[in-house]
Formats: sequence, C-alpha cells, structure tokens
Amino acid sequence: MSDLEQPAGAPDTDRVVDGRAVFTGALVGLAILVAASVLDAVLDRNVDDYRHSGARALPFVILLVGYLVAGWVAGRRMPDGALTNGALAGTCAFVLWVPVRIMIWVVRDENKALFSGATPVFKPGQILGHLVIASALGMLGGLLGARVVVKRVP
Repeated sequence: MSDLEQPAGAPDTDRVVDGRAVFTGALVGLAILVAASVLDAVLDRNVDDYRHSGARALPFVILLVGYLVAGWVAGRRMPDGALTNGALAGTCAFVLWVPVRIMIWVVRDENKALFSGATPVFKPGQILGHLVIASALGMLGGLLGARVVVKRVP
C-alpha cells in the first residue's frame, strides 16, 4: 500500500475544514447577529433621531463580536485549521443572517426598498464589506480559539 492510500474506515487526518466546527461556530455567531439586529430594531423605535445618535454604534459592535465569536468557536473545535474554519464560520454566520435581516425588513420597513432606492436595506458595498469583515474577524477568532486549546494541552 502506498503512502497516499489509507485503509477503509481510517480517519482523514489531512482534512483542514471541519464542517461541524464551522456549523457550530456559524450558529453561535448567528445567535449574536440576531440579537444585534433585534437591539437595532428596538433602539430605532425608541431613540429619537437614532440614525444620527451614538447608540447606533452598539449594535454594530455586537455584530463584530458575533463574527469574532463564530470564528473562536470554530477555531476552538478544530485548532489545526483554525484560520480556515474561523473564516468560514464568520462568513457563514453572515450568510445565515441575511434571510433573518430580510424577514425583519418585511415585518418592519414599509417604505424602503431591499436593494434599490434612496435608502435600501442592502447596498452592494455593505454586503461586500460584511463578507470581508466577517471573514477577517472569523479568522482572528479562530486564531484566538486555537491558542486557548493549545495552551491547555500539557
């Protein structure tokens, strides 16, 4: 048997992406993103001139923490591929959040367009920006999560 062949039933030790780690991280990140969206909706309803207030930064910071935590969970579960799994978890959290954001738009906003108009819900630049930020913070979270695991190993 050559070095490239593995016996049937042997674990694949060269695999970098762990689907369970990515999925778990994405779900944890999604929970935080949904909480940030709900907080944004509540603040929008209750704060006068919310669009120009400092309170608008809080949901965005929570959103960033969501991407970081998604990566942290994935990196902690799969430290050998922490950066890859973290980036995928952060990105998947955003992708899973988009339908939730669309549902919030359907329920709340009567006069805004989804992709067009003066103040659309989704602008192409914002989507691209979220994808880049989600991936980068997911990688950082994955790195931090993997370091926690490595420090615990005697």
